[in-house]
Amino acid sequence: MMDYIFTPAPQVSLPIRGTDAQFPVRRIYCIGRNYADHAIEMGHDPDREAPFFFQKNAQNIDVSGEFPYPPQTSDVHHEIELVVALKSGGANISETDAMQHVYGYAVALDMTRRDLQGEAKKTGRPWEIGKAFERSAPMSALVPAVDTGYLDAGRISLSINGDIRQEGDLNQMIWKVPEMISYLSRFYDIAAGDLIMSGTPAGVGPVEKGDILTGDIDGLDTLVTTVV
Repeated sequence: MMDYIFTPAPQVSLPIRGTDAQFPVRRIYCIGRNYADHAIEMGHDPDREAPFFFQKNAQNIDVSGEFPYPPQTSDVHHEIELVVALKSGGANISETDAMQHVYGYAVALDMTRRDLQGEAKKTGRPWEIGKAFERSAPMSALVPAVDTGYLDAGRISLSINGDIRQEGDLNQMIWKVPEMISYLSRFYDIAAGDLIMSGTPAGVGPVEKGDILTGDIDGLDTLVTTVV
């Protein structure tokens, strides 16, 4: 029998602002329709129904500053989001205790093959083909929570080539950070290295090659990504 040598995928990590340290990433949980205006623009009722999550892969993260236009699609959309990075976790975490598990925050784009996602929705299939593809999660450096405090309010925006396309406030999130952490921990054993992408405000739309996307959240590093 021939022997095979398997090389594991390298550990994915995010830079930590102001240091040479890296934050190793374990899983990425993404909450859907967490801003009322975005829920409406996507054709859904914005009332506070139970949250739902899907996952991207850690290997989908990209910090290069470039987003290659992906294959098998002609309708890729931008979604600007706050990332919550966990330093610890567990199961059945209370909302009261949730924030003690937060390490820090980052800015991210949930790049979406909207046409493929739409086809999946129509047939009742999972969204991964529209969400969890290579380099679909451009991210900024992490900023520790000890430097930012609890980010429960602040401007969040995305511009393309200098024109504002998305704009809102973190206080408009339907499900707040402690609620997201607590809810997730009822269904998963969340742990250090997990990231939560917390939803996007209204204004999502298509990108084209050559576009320069600039994402900002008050108190965090600006995320600049060029579509190539």
